[in-house]
Amino acid sequence: MRWADLLVLLPAAPYRLVAFPFAALFHHLCASGCLSLTARYIFLLAGGCLLAGTAMGSYAMLLLIPAAGSVLVLLSVSPARAHTWVFALQMSWQTLCHLGLSSQELDPQDARPAIALSAIMLLTQKATSLALDIHEGVMPLQLGQGLLQRALPLCSYLLFFPALLGGPLCSFSRFRAQAESLGALPCPLRAAGQRCLCALALQGLRTGLAGGLAGRQGCASLGCLPCVWVQALLLRLAYYQHWVLDEALLEVAGFGPEAGQGDLSVCDLWTLETTHRLAVFARTWNKSTSRWLRRLVFQRCPAQPLLATFAFSAWWHGLRPGQLFGFLCWAVMVEADYRIHPFLSARATSQGVKLLYHGTTWVFTQLIVAYILVAVETESFSMLCLLWISCNSILPLSYSFALLLLAKKPKQN
Repeated sequence: MRWADLLVLLPAAPYRLVAFPFAALFHHLCASGCLSLTARYIFLLAGGCLLAGTAMGSYAMLLLIPAAGSVLVLLSVSPARAHTWVFALQMSWQTLCHLGLSSQELDPQDARPAIALSAIMLLTQKATSLALDIHEGVMPLQLGQGLLQRALPLCSYLLFFPALLGGPLCSFSRFRAQAESLGALPCPLRAAGQRCLCALALQGLRTGLAGGLAGRQGCASLGCLPCVWVQALLLRLAYYQHWVLDEALLEVAGFGPEAGQGDLSVCDLWTLETTHRLAVFARTWNKSTSRWLRRLVFQRCPAQPLLATFAFSAWWHGLRPGQLFGFLCWAVMVEADYRIHPFLSARATSQGVKLLYHGTTWVFTQLIVAYILVAVETESFSMLCLLWISCNSILPLSYSFALLLLAKKPKQN
């Protein structure tokens, strides 16, 4: 893994910034009554196609083909089979794209393939969520309308430009309700501005930490535990900044998430950085994706739902060696967390012991999260082996051993 990659925000950031004025223009046109509902759907869809072509170039076809395929499936199959067909289509296409692009000798300076893969992953979220809504009867399709009137809202939802490159997952019913009510709602510029200021603060913090790390001598390898922790912190801050900008763009366009439904709030940020529970971190990290995985896999899996959820997450992310190892390690750590904490908390009776228990497990959580994030971002098998044989593996191995010892103890979800 190239550590310099961790110091740069995800490559789609410039295109998100370019989309801000178009999002503000869209909201202004809606508020002034210049756009009918059909025109709004067309504007959002056309903006998404334009943004895809600008950010991805010819790779945009990798996104447009499954989007069109999913719409055709939803309009042609029965509601009972909609989820199965859309899931099979999206995950098959996404896996082929991951494998095909990873097998090619691509220019490392060309960000277009990475942007396209990220957009395809988000498309899979939206398409499968919509298919589940139809399958469960939450959002029945209006069969009395014409084909174009039925297809346009679906295409617009899958490709609308404020959420094409990022952003928390929203349901189709909420998207449609927001599109219909935009003219009656004020543009939430204050909320969007606050998120942009938060993103600037995160950028300043990342820059300061990166400068401090660059000045360190003699500790810059996978075997250095403090170095790995700082690198993982830089990566987390980059993701926080990415999520905040995504939600700011949605706010400007009028599609901001409901309270508590976004990927990152101040409360979530505090929880992620202060929790002493790996399970709490896992539920809070990238919340909309966590909710999607819970609905798609965890609640539908009859056996070992936790392991199945993390295994599917590795598949969804691309199935690189680091991703397979990292997500399966995460599953084991969360399972161990469910059993270790009831065992320890029952023995922490005095205030001093409780403080020691919380402080020690917070440090352990921070180091294990750093280990997992670094493993997931590791691209080569040789670097993964270096991480495995380093001292950073001591804590994950200890948690795995504790899980074996406490396997018969009741777990606390």
